[in-house]
Amino acid sequence: MIALIQRVSRAEVRVAQRQVGTIDAGILALIGVTREDNVQSADRLLQRVLGYRVFPDADGRMSLSLRDIHGGLLLVPQFTLAADTNKGTRAGFSTAAAPDDARRLFGHLVERARTVHPAVATGEFGAEMRVSLTNEGPVTFWLEA
Repeated sequence: MIALIQRVSRAEVRVAQRQVGTIDAGILALIGVTREDNVQSADRLLQRVLGYRVFPDADGRMSLSLRDIHGGLLLVPQFTLAADTNKGTRAGFSTAAAPDDARRLFGHLVERARTVHPAVATGEFGAEMRVSLTNEGPVTFWLEA
């Protein structure tokens, strides 16, 4: 599984005109699911996202995690992260998980996140979403599990 995480002061997801997820300070995580992924990789990715040190301490060093600051987590499914972009000028999606598998693993990730972290919001799987954010830093990292 892949997570493109961004440190944000706020982020939200809209489907049509309806707000489906919003957070204040925390992490926006765009989630991609590959064919090789399973429940164990979803659990490992969640631990990495929650524990990755991207927030500044009193000295301004990135030494605090989402858990440390008790920030919000916005999980947004994004199948294009699992694309094969090694050749040509158009992405291939043979490396991405089948939609039913991706939906199941993203659902597992969300369920687990809600059991271990107090502030979790999500996008909507399979929907045309509008994601807006204020990236702080900017700080953006690519995590895999």
